[in-house]
Amino acid sequence: MVKEIERAGIPVVHICTVTPISLTVGANRIVPAIAIPHPLGNPALTMEEEKRIRRKLLNTALKALSTEVEDQTVFEPEE
Repeated sequence: MVKEIERAGIPVVHICTVTPISLTVGANRIVPAIAIPHPLGNPALTMEEEKRIRRKLLNTALKALSTEVEDQTVFEPEE
């Protein structure tokens, strides 16, 4: 699905927990998520820590969306 949306000219970011699968299916912009049961956070953390993690992932995804790519690119969240 990601490749078809990209083919229509709409940039897509694939936030995923298993990046090799995203690479296999051909996603162009990949952002690694936290963990399989909780890809966008960790329920064991405090609300402030959760907010920090989610903001970091979102900022990375927005950066990936605004970046032109020629090949598959994995965007690692910055500290």
